[in-house]
This record gives sequence, structure tokens and C-alpha cells, in this order.
Amino acid sequence: MVPVGAAGLVLPTGLRVPPGLRPRSSGCRRWCALRPSGPGGHYDGRAQREEWHDAGMARCGRVRRDSRHRGPGGDPVSPRGWALLTLVGLVAALVVTVAVLIPWQRPPAPRADQLAALDELPRDQVSRGREFRAALRPGGWAALGIGLLVALALGLTPLGSRLVELVGRPFGGHWAAQAVLGGLTVVFVADLVTLPFAAWRHTVLTRYGLATNSWGGWTVDLLKSYVVSAVIGAVALGGFYTVIRLAPRWWWAFGAAGAAGLVMLLSFVFPVLVEPVFNRFTPMGPSPLRTELMELAARDGVPVRDVLVADASRRTRAVNAYVSGLGPTRRIVVYDTLLREATPEEVTAVVAHELGHAKDRDVVVGTLTGALGAAAAVVALYLLGFVAPLLRMAGVDSIDQPRAFPLLLALVTVAGLVSTPAQALISRRIEARADAHALALTRDPGAFVAMQRRLAGINLADPDPPRLEYLYSASHPSTVERIAAARAYARKTSR
Repeated sequence: MVPVGAAGLVLPTGLRVPPGLRPRSSGCRRWCALRPSGPGGHYDGRAQREEWHDAGMARCGRVRRDSRHRGPGGDPVSPRGWALLTLVGLVAALVVTVAVLIPWQRPPAPRADQLAALDELPRDQVSRGREFRAALRPGGWAALGIGLLVALALGLTPLGSRLVELVGRPFGGHWAAQAVLGGLTVVFVADLVTLPFAAWRHTVLTRYGLATNSWGGWTVDLLKSYVVSAVIGAVALGGFYTVIRLAPRWWWAFGAAGAAGLVMLLSFVFPVLVEPVFNRFTPMGPSPLRTELMELAARDGVPVRDVLVADASRRTRAVNAYVSGLGPTRRIVVYDTLLREATPEEVTAVVAHELGHAKDRDVVVGTLTGALGAAAAVVALYLLGFVAPLLRMAGVDSIDQPRAFPLLLALVTVAGLVSTPAQALISRRIEARADAHALALTRDPGAFVAMQRRLAGINLADPDPPRLEYLYSASHPSTVERIAAARAYARKTSR
């Protein structure tokens, strides 16, 4: 018999289990699986559970203390130690992947050519583009700042954990209700606070003639995005907290693998299942342009299934094209606005750029880096769960509770903002390589330059944006950089 007194259970080793705690199962008393049963149902349990596991299970008939994983020096390695080693490995793999697969040496784009290109653009076009971007800037930065503040308020105070608990209360506080419904509610509340800025952005786009959809169409698109996000979020949250229930000591390992798998899965299914929710795609009819685009892809060694036209004009005047999908799902997608606004040579230049992404497997590289980053984030969040001040501020006992999801969201939000400049830099390097690919494939720098001018004019781009803003968030080289690179290419090939 294990003695029970006013101070709680007394283990054979002399350790005491506080009152209100009981083993999860009878027979072999698995002190690592203790669950709260006292008032409020909460206990700061992980570190204490691991201590009891080490001491109590040494005497357990099923598990020997000597069976723990051991490090190079022969000392036992705890799950926390393995998590730290795993995080180091994932970060190292991410760094190597980025260092090797990202084209850090960009094509030359002399500043003198950039300034010359800026002077040659129509003054009214440059002014209107800068005016438009200046009109968007205050709301964009305000949405970013307020979104961060809301995430911190929900995650670094008990407010978020109480919200999750409140949502789960009608379901008896069941962990699944807290995990899925509570988690989705937290995300929805955070998004709802910034919704006015999204509506304000739509008014700016409409005022400048870039948006063509009505408020009804905008609302439908918004609701569609909520539904898609809710489905993906429910699967992710349900899976994540199920893993925690099934593997309470090693959930970080299975969660990291699951996060990486989800990133890879979405890369494959997004073009097939999600894109059709927002646009209608119709095959481009037989025409010289379609023939030219298919031949261009074949000459580039990038097999595509079809050329599709997206009905973007019901939403915007912006022009674009892209190559979507992987393997058998790959197709060239052209906005109907591009077909209406651009010449066939300019359309070919845009598609050649997108074929460059497929040729260099940029989607695969992006998926790989995203999967490594997601896996590393899960492990890092597990390790941050041992930082007691964070848990106290959030009003939770452990990072693996559904009530701690707002804390996870706050940490991910901060990490996303901090990593934005690095992600933008990587994106600009990849886009610059795709530009160089387009120039080499078409051998028509004139059409490329004309297309860049047209893109800047129709999309109301600032051809030479403020430097700090550019470095923080620009995903593409500026208009003048792209024109300068095309002119440098023309000089090089004309020698």
C-alpha cells in the first residue's frame, strides 16, 4: 500500500504527491501520467510530473530507470534534451537548405539604370502609383500593429485562456472543444479586430479603380476565406492536441512531423481544392497565343497540363499569371485582365517568368523550407513551455493545454513579424532569378521591359519604393530594378 496522508500520496522513494492528484491508471502507478482532480482542475504539472516519473517509475515493475535514452556520455537524456538537439538539427537543416538552394547572387541591376528607368516612366503614372501606396500605408501598418497587440493581449494575459475555457464550457470543458472551437474562436477574434482595416483597404482599392467587385462580392470572398481557414485550422488544431493526448512526453516530435506534413500536403492540394473556391478557371481556347505558351513550356522542359484563364476581372483590374500545381496538376494560369491589357509578347514574357519558378523548383524549395520552419517552430514552442514567466502571464499551467493556444498564437505572431525581412529577401532573390530565366528563355528584353512598365501602371506600383519598407516586406524586386536588370542583360548579350 502507498500511504496517504494530509500531505497527499507518499511515493516509495519518499517524494510526496500533492493532494488532489491521482494516478491515471491502477496497477502500475504511472506517476508521469498524473492528472489534476482538485478544484479548478489545473496544476503546474509538467516539470513535477517528469520528476515523479524519474523517481517513481524507477520502482515500477514495467519500466526500469536504466531504459531511458542516454547521451554520448552515458547520462540519461530527457525529452527536453532531445527536443533541444532536434531543434538544433532542424535549424541547421533550414540554414543549409536556404544557403544552398536560394540564389543569393542576383543578376546585375545597376543603380544608374534604375534611375534612368525611373526618369523614363510617365510622371503621372509614377505619381499615381506613389499616391496609391501612400494611401494604403497607414492602414496597413495600423493593421499590423493592432494585430500584434491583440495577439499579445490574448496570449500574454489570462484573457485568451479564459476565452478558450469559456467556449469549451457548454461542452463540459472537454479538451477537444477547447482545442478546436476555442482555438478557432481566438483566431477569429484576432482577425475580427483587424477586419475594419481590410474593409478600409477595399475602399481605397475601389477609389483608385483597382477593385472591381462590389461590397457583396467582397463579403462573399471574405466568408469563403473564413470557411477555408476554419477547415484547415480545425484539422490542424484537432490533430495537434490529439497527438498531445496520445504522447504527452513526446508530442513535440510527432507534432513537428505533422506540421511539416501539413505544409507539404497543402502545397499539393491548394491548387486543386482551394483555388477553385475563389476563381473560375476555363481552358484557353485554341489560339496562336495558347500554342506559343505550350511550346514555350515544352522548350523550357517544364511539362504543363493545360493553359487556364482565371476570371480575375470580377474582382480586380490587376494583371498577373502564374504556374500552379506540381507534377500532373501543373498548369499555366493567366488572368483574363492580362489577356485584355497586354500584347501577346508581354503575356509570353510574364509566363516565361512563371515557368522559371517551375524550372528551378521554387515551389518545392519553398515547401521544403516551410516544412522545416514549421517543424522547428513546434519544437521551439515546446521548449518555450518551460519558461515559467510566460506560463504565468498567460494564466496556464502548461504549454500543451488547449487553454495555452493563445500563448502559442502570440509567439508565432511575433516570430512571423521578426522573420518577415528574411522571408522577403529570400523571395526577392527567387523572383530575380525567375526574371533572368524569362530573359534567357524569350531573348526579348524589350518585351520584358514593356511588360514591367505595364504591370507598374495597371497595378499602381511604386516603381522605386521607400528603402526601409522595401527591405522589410517587398516580395519582388522593384520595377526599376527589373528594368535595369533587363537592360544589363541586353548589353551583355549584344556584345
